[in-house]
Amino acid sequence: MAGIVNYIKESFTELKHNVTWPTWVESQKLTVVVALFSILFSLAIWGIDTVFSNVVTLYFDWIT
Repeated sequence: MAGIVNYIKESFTELKHNVTWPTWVESQKLTVVVALFSILFSLAIWGIDTVFSNVVTLYFDWIT
């Protein structure tokens, strides 16, 4: 049990002293980049899904 407590203490010490945290402005910019990428990626997936759905529908309409 002492090993786990020691690990947690060392982890917090490392986070406090050794990790370089981004500035507030940099965090905001990166958040915008991630949000835009997520929106674009979801639109691309939606478009591919729509095209695939239409192709499958046309295929089954053609068969019957």
